[in-house]
Amino acid sequence: MTQIPLNKLVIIGVGLIGGSFAMALRKADAVRHIVGVGRSRENMQRALEQGVIDEIAENMASALENADLILLAMPVGQTEVIMTKLAPHLQADTIVTDAGSTKLDVVTAARNHLKANLKNFVPGHPIAGAEQSGVRAAQHDLYTGKHVILTPLKETRIDAVEKTSILWQACGAKVSQMQVEAHDEILAATSHLPHILAFALMHHLHQSTDNPENLLRFAGSGFRDFTRIASSSPEMWRDICLANRKALLKQMAKYQDELQSLQAILNNGDGEALEKVFSQAREMREDWLKNKH
Repeated sequence: MTQIPLNKLVIIGVGLIGGSFAMALRKADAVRHIVGVGRSRENMQRALEQGVIDEIAENMASALENADLILLAMPVGQTEVIMTKLAPHLQADTIVTDAGSTKLDVVTAARNHLKANLKNFVPGHPIAGAEQSGVRAAQHDLYTGKHVILTPLKETRIDAVEKTSILWQACGAKVSQMQVEAHDEILAATSHLPHILAFALMHHLHQSTDNPENLLRFAGSGFRDFTRIASSSPEMWRDICLANRKALLKQMAKYQDELQSLQAILNNGDGEALEKVFSQAREMREDWLKNKH
């Protein structure tokens, strides 16, 4: 980059997402000083020792002083509380953005608490992650080639959106914009539903036998791949599912209809219909992979 756009970056929640953002911007020479805010002193100390951050904030007031940009990267269930704490200390031109997997709840919290600073708020969501959590899982190339969705409000300053977009691009991401409601509908189908299905399958197997270890001893790589995301943070996904429950419940109902349809096909022993469903599903996935690459 020809210039350093950020003198001071504040990361609230220095885990996989926040830590990777910090590491990517540091590698891109896009930030001079990074301050971390977090609940776990052990995790924050590790972030400092790994060079992910330069300073552990003692309090919110000192953390936000002269901050150019604040990234909210904690679980979405904490958004309301965190915005309450940071609102009194925000300076006139400090940009606030987030990395939450849901947007309507985050925007609602921002409208309730940011008030005059709402013009500086750029809601965002990087479509990237891993089943691991904490700063140990952070990596400088997490966002390389990944999508980041920004859902700016009508009040959001254009230059705040542009600067946030430039920073994500410096991380290697591809930036898009869409409406808040569209984001939550799309993510309910492509992210939140798959996670709840993976968790539900593992819970089902745990409940269905007195010896789940013996059952899983014979599980193969397909089972491992399908259930990988069930290793994700239960706290984070609890918050996401509750925050986007309206859109998620709609997708769950549609998925239950699909299962009932398959159940009827199996009851009828209709191999031709079953193969047709499988072929359509395979074709859609192959097209997605081809277009993705």
